[in-house]
Amino acid sequence: MYKCLSILDIPHIYDIKKPPLQKRCFMMETIIEEYLKFIQIEKGLSVNTIGAYRRDLNKYKEYLTLQKISNIDFVDRQTIQECLGYLIDQGQSSKSIARFISTIRSFHQFALREKYAAKDPTVLIETPKYEKKLPDVLEVDEVIELLNAPDLNKNNGYRDRTMLELLYATGMRVSEVIQIEVEDVNLMMGFVRVFGKGDKERIVPLGDTVIDYLTTYIETVRPQLLKQTVTNVLFLNMHGKPLSRQGIWKMIKQNGLKANINKTLTPHTLRHSFATHLLENGADLRAVQEMLGHSDISTTQLYTHVSKSQIRKMYNQYHPRA
Repeated sequence: MYKCLSILDIPHIYDIKKPPLQKRCFMMETIIEEYLKFIQIEKGLSVNTIGAYRRDLNKYKEYLTLQKISNIDFVDRQTIQECLGYLIDQGQSSKSIARFISTIRSFHQFALREKYAAKDPTVLIETPKYEKKLPDVLEVDEVIELLNAPDLNKNNGYRDRTMLELLYATGMRVSEVIQIEVEDVNLMMGFVRVFGKGDKERIVPLGDTVIDYLTTYIETVRPQLLKQTVTNVLFLNMHGKPLSRQGIWKMIKQNGLKANINKTLTPHTLRHSFATHLLENGADLRAVQEMLGHSDISTTQLYTHVSKSQIRKMYNQYHPRA
């Protein structure tokens, strides 16, 4: 026979204990990848800038792994301060530390805003002050020696001379030079269209000398480098492919050695020289800012620190008792 159960015999729903809800736990790797996607799509940052963010966040993640911290909510202010001390012990410069703090502050703000984290441990972390220094700037005669170094009788030599002339004539970043296409150069009107950080477009004027080199390069030299390749990129290697950043770096180093220039040469050296020489000769600061593509004029103001020789020259020229 079946036994009829009383309602009292049935466990009441409120008497059944449910397991507690697990708090969503996001791995640092996941949050970092989401953050990098965010800054690429929402902020429109360049590939190189995103690469710098990724390197900083990888350092951060490696340190947290050493401390056996995998959950972002276990990171507190003390953890970050100890991480900074760890990086300083490794010999990181004040500038690198400042950039690192800026990166992780932005990262934690993102994590809090998107509810990957319950708090932002960077709120009371201060960014260290550091002195912004310019790399070596070439004197005008050194620039001329560098420009004269390539062998104009060779296709790659003529290409190198044209690139060096363009870098010094416009102050472009190397990342901008390798992206220039033939149609970006207007030889008739004397300007080049440049796409800078965050794909911001600007127009930079060209002088007669660089126009002459560009004309010969585009009409005569580039078709010989192009071979069977189909590309609109302006500067090509010997295989007809677009030149890389590393290729331009190597070219500048090699021609610097040929020119017997003892200063540290980087792809930015001609950019710094371009800005410094313009300002030393009385160019308007805002015009230089526009040509360099600086979003903040304080970056351009770094170039107003004229050399000691220039100060002495100005003193001798203008002081009545010099």
